[in-house]
Amino acid sequence: MLPFKGCATGPTGATGSTGADGATGPTGATGSTGADGATGPTGATGNTGADGATGPTGATGSTGADGATGPTGATGNTGADGATGPTGATGSTGAD
Repeated sequence: MLPFKGCATGPTGATGSTGADGATGPTGATGSTGADGATGPTGATGNTGADGATGPTGATGSTGADGATGPTGATGNTGADGATGPTGATGSTGAD
């Protein structure tokens, strides 16, 4: 309704209390992934692993060349004399 012509408007009333909060809005889109950080320092060297199993024995190699002939040895001692042989037959008697 319109105020009466020529009537003064009264003073503005006090501000009312704040209303209740509205419902939470939907979650926004996920932002982009940030840049990768710097590479960290190299870690300590690990322990040496256990030795592997011994491999199979290889094939036998070829026989090497013969060596040079050695020097001749010293001459051995002379052996003992043999036994004396039997006496020979008596010769025939000479002519007279």
